[in-house]
Amino acid sequence: MTQWMNQVFCEDAMAGLARVPDGSVDLILTDPPYNLGKDYGNTSDQQSIEDYLAWTEAWIDAALPKLKPNGSLYIFLTWRFSPEIFVMLKKRMTMMNEIIWDRRVPSMGGSTRSFSSVHDTIGFFVRRKDYYFDLDAVRIPYDAQTKKARTRSIFVGAKWLEVGYNPKDLWSVSRLHREHAERVDHPTQKPLEIIERMVKASCPPDGVVMDLFMGSGTTAVAARRCGRNFVGFELNPEYCDVARQRLAALSETGKPVPDPQGQVPAPRKGRGRAKTAPVPSEALEQE
Repeated sequence: MTQWMNQVFCEDAMAGLARVPDGSVDLILTDPPYNLGKDYGNTSDQQSIEDYLAWTEAWIDAALPKLKPNGSLYIFLTWRFSPEIFVMLKKRMTMMNEIIWDRRVPSMGGSTRSFSSVHDTIGFFVRRKDYYFDLDAVRIPYDAQTKKARTRSIFVGAKWLEVGYNPKDLWSVSRLHREHAERVDHPTQKPLEIIERMVKASCPPDGVVMDLFMGSGTTAVAARRCGRNFVGFELNPEYCDVARQRLAALSETGKPVPDPQGQVPAPRKGRGRAKTAPVPSEALEQE
């Protein structure tokens, strides 16, 4: 039964996870409340530090059994709590990257006694060494100047110039300002560019992405744009409506829909290779 698939459930994720069979999700991609006092229409972002960390550990333990053995997890965090939450996850999974999202523009306000915060932390974790990872799907093309320079190097073959380079772990993507074409009424909406990179890299075509804190539905929209399935949970009924409206606006044909710049993502041609990535032996303990 897959009645739970491609649905945004307007309920607490801890209760809603019972809908999802164990071992059925390829990728958990989620942006939980940062506990910074924001108003999401409930008190989920206004807990004591102790309660927040205990709640985080509880939902992690409830969610991880839903992952397939070769599944992965991406989690957005604030620097204030990322060390503690990374420790929790390292006890349960293998950490592959700490990704820094450079928002380019700091939030309004700020302190006069510390530096302006302009980044979010993203943790990338895997369950075991044969985790799914499709690097070719997210390679970044070299510009013409770089291609010209590197063709003179004996260390770079034409193949690598053709397919592009591996994205670094510093992602500089502007946060969505109020006039941005993607922007909807949500205080912490993430850009599709970031979410789609994670989906393409870590969820196979026709696979399933799960988001426990769906918010405005960006994960669901990214999944459908990339030819993946999704399941998500959101407490706030208004945000559930926003997510469903965004999904309804997608092309009914199932074809890629235009991105905010008006360009249709071109389907990637397969390269005929298996899309699982072994972890170096020193990075993972044998199961």
